[in-house]
Amino acid sequence: MIKAILFDLDGTLLDTLPDIAQSVNEMLRLHGYPTISEELTRAYIGNGARELVERALPAGADTDACFETFTQVFSHNKGDKTQPFAGVVAGLLRLKAQGYKLAVITNKPRYATETLVAKYFPDLFDYIVGDDGTFPRKPDPTAARYCALTLRVPCGECLFVGDGETDVLTAKYAGMRGVAVLWGYRSQAQLAAAGAIDFVQSFDQLENFVKNS
Repeated sequence: MIKAILFDLDGTLLDTLPDIAQSVNEMLRLHGYPTISEELTRAYIGNGARELVERALPAGADTDACFETFTQVFSHNKGDKTQPFAGVVAGLLRLKAQGYKLAVITNKPRYATETLVAKYFPDLFDYIVGDDGTFPRKPDPTAARYCALTLRVPCGECLFVGDGETDVLTAKYAGMRGVAVLWGYRSQAQLAAAGAIDFVQSFDQLENFVKNS
C-alpha cells in the first residue's frame, strides 16, 4: 500500500523549461557563446544545474565562471513562463485530502525549489529537498531514503514519481515503487531504456495508479 508519494519537480509538477532555457541562453550570451534551442535545453535537464551548464557550453569554456553567472541569472529569473502541468494542483489537493504524505525531491537548486513550491503549491508538501549540497543529487537514493525516514514511511510504501531517467533510477536504488510520467521532458522509449515499467499520461491516471497500488 502506498502511503507517501515523492515527486520530481521540473517536467513532473511544473513546466519550467521556458524559464530554464531563457536563463541558460542569457548566461551563454553574457560569456559570448552561441545560444542553444529550447529542445536542446530540454535534453540537458535532469542532473542538476551544474551539469546543465556544462552540457550547454562549448568545449574549452570556463565552467566555473559560467556556472556562477548562471546561478546569478537564474536567481533573478521571476519564473513568469513557468506553469504547473494540467491537473497537477487539483490532483495534489485530492491526494493530500486522502491522507497521503507528499514530498518533492529534485536536483533543482534549493532556493529555486522552495520559491516555486511556495508559489504554486503552498502548504501541500510535507518534505522538500532541493540541491544545496546536503545530499548527493539523484539518482543517488540518499535524499529519497532520508525523506521516507522523516515521513516515517517505509521505502517499500513510497512511490517515486518523475519524468526523467534519474527519477527511474532513484526509485530503483531507494527500494521504492516508481512511475514515469509522459507529459514531461523525456519520451517513453527513453524512460523504458532507463528501466521504467509503469507509465502514466495524465495526473488522473497517476491518481488511479496510486489508488490501485
